[in-house]
Amino acid sequence: MHSTDIAHAPTPEPATGDRRRWFALAIVMTAAFMDLVDVTIVNIAVPSIQRDEGATFSQIQWITAGYALAFAAGLVTGGRLGDIHGRKRVFLVGIGGFTVASALCGLAVNPEMLVASRILQGAMAALMVPQVLSIVHATFPAHERGKVFGLFGAIVGLGAVSGPLLGALLTEGNLFGLEWRPIFLINLPVGVAALFLGSRFITESKAPRALKLDLPGVALVTLALLMLLYPLTRGRELGWPVWGYVSMAGALVVFAALVAYERAKGARDGSPLIELSLFRVKSFAAGIAVQTVFGVGLGVFFLVWTLYMQIGLGWSALRAGLTGVPFSVAVSVAAGMSVQQLVPRFGRKVLQAGALVMAAGVLIYLAEADHYGLGITSWQMALPLVVMGAGMGLIVAPLTDAVLSEVPREHAGSASGLINTVQQMGHALGLGLVSVVFFGVIDERLAPAEVGPAFVDGFTHALGWVAAVLGAIFLLMFALPKRPAQHVEGTAGAAGAEEAPVTGEKEPELVP
Repeated sequence: MHSTDIAHAPTPEPATGDRRRWFALAIVMTAAFMDLVDVTIVNIAVPSIQRDEGATFSQIQWITAGYALAFAAGLVTGGRLGDIHGRKRVFLVGIGGFTVASALCGLAVNPEMLVASRILQGAMAALMVPQVLSIVHATFPAHERGKVFGLFGAIVGLGAVSGPLLGALLTEGNLFGLEWRPIFLINLPVGVAALFLGSRFITESKAPRALKLDLPGVALVTLALLMLLYPLTRGRELGWPVWGYVSMAGALVVFAALVAYERAKGARDGSPLIELSLFRVKSFAAGIAVQTVFGVGLGVFFLVWTLYMQIGLGWSALRAGLTGVPFSVAVSVAAGMSVQQLVPRFGRKVLQAGALVMAAGVLIYLAEADHYGLGITSWQMALPLVVMGAGMGLIVAPLTDAVLSEVPREHAGSASGLINTVQQMGHALGLGLVSVVFFGVIDERLAPAEVGPAFVDGFTHALGWVAAVLGAIFLLMFALPKRPAQHVEGTAGAAGAEEAPVTGEKEPELVP
């Protein structure tokens, strides 16, 4: 099925004349930006939080992993709730809740309250974020979506650059003596504005058929993710107890039970939480695998990178934030180019080139960190960071497009939720693996003089893992379509393609 055939699904193609959709796009992009900034802004403030609150390494992991875990566990449900109750309504509830949770994070009196507030923030982001892609899918016609996803890629890059820099400026600035707290409190005015404008400009949309929320499915997804990620995050601290291994093995059994249950539920009343028929769309199934593994690599890299610069090399938050600028600029530039110019001409090869370029950047970084040790400077890091950023930009923007291009419109919410879920699940898995690939090679009790060399050693060890993950992504990408369907038709061919008759009912439509 081609993306333009989406027009023949029960929901009509959106009209191109409505100017309100660009306001709606700006508002949902702001929400996506808030979420992205929130993920990256915390990493840079981690050492400050650790000093100020006396948090343990495990609590530090939970401040980042708790958000990712709640986000991953709630995303499919969030996407489905949007399909059922209306994407605009669920989006507004999510953004309101996210703003309240941000206030609680900013007012946290101890590490436990901060972790709990971050978990709430992740859960609210899970209501908000899947609606972004669903609203785009429902608001823009097929031939405009490539342009919109290009913008989305640029926003991803901007979120990546703004997060660390904003986090560094707010932490170093110590506004009103609040230390790291403004990194959360800054969400309040943005959230209130997005809530007000969103209620005015976003058009409501929902699935054409009345769907019901699949509560047993929600319970099974959440349980499987917790059983997998909790032991990974706490394992090292607790000495890798037997129950941890049993729990992780049990998670696979729960995932299998979830698939069996969802298949039966789909056959019984056509309203499963996870639309398993989507996995018959080859581009979707392959894209989901790539997103998961990519999430693991990013989860490991970003937390380890921050700890290496600030604790290992002893740099300030501001210096660490500024060091990351070349990376983020490269992500933004490459993301814009990949969707607009490269993917229409070269298709899947662009994403594969991205994986190899990013892996090359990681290997250059590894060699430099090993060679210069504690004497490495910010400008020496610029080359590997630009190479890595360019590679990441070639992947992030077109990947969403490739995964969603052949998905029927009525499953947009479920598909968007799944894309975000697996990436966040990978991210949380990566954060959990930090305790194995980074802290696992660092001694618990280090003399002050030993901290730097130990963190440099841990960083190079973790980078080796990230390079291996990118190699796996390159191979997985062979299963993606040679060209996303959307770009085969392009804008010019869209009108003609729309006329093509579609035979059969919904079921054959799902087969690529």
